[in-house]
Amino acid sequence: MVRSYDYVHRRGVRFLSWEEFASLGHKLCEALASERIEAIVGIARAGLFPATLAACALRLDLYPVRVSRRLQDEVRFHSPVWHVPLVAAIAGKRVAVVDEIADSGETLALVAQQARALGARQVITAALVSHSWAKPQPTRVALLTDELVIFPWDQQVLIDGSWQLHPEMVTAITAQQGDPK
Repeated sequence: MVRSYDYVHRRGVRFLSWEEFASLGHKLCEALASERIEAIVGIARAGLFPATLAACALRLDLYPVRVSRRLQDEVRFHSPVWHVPLVAAIAGKRVAVVDEIADSGETLALVAQQARALGARQVITAALVSHSWAKPQPTRVALLTDELVIFPWDQQVLIDGSWQLHPEMVTAITAQQGDPK
């Protein structure tokens, strides 16, 4: 089993509300509109939140994919693995590959590479949030921060009949607060 992400390097903790998510999503949509995008490729799971918002707001088709280091919400792979492939319907289109966060940048880059291989006319990458160390950085970002960002969907998860903060976020906050820097 692969250990979870290294959260010690985050600086501060930011809990995003649903309202802040919507505001950042609108900012991202405005940036995507300037790119004259013709389709959205959303990366499941959490990347579907901003991708769906963008697809609806911009009145574009949404093509979901699943590329992740996780299975059943546990990190199991060192590098992102394809679980649901990208469809050839994106050929000839200007597409935006959208995820909720660019941490390493690897997932967005992998999906963008596949979109190009399938014949997309132009591919840009977009993330609601990006860390400064993401390589490559997404083309469009609503929020650049090195904080530990806790999205609204991780703030209340149902575990054994009780709503609580996602256990991974509890671990992340603990790891960060233990960092002497």
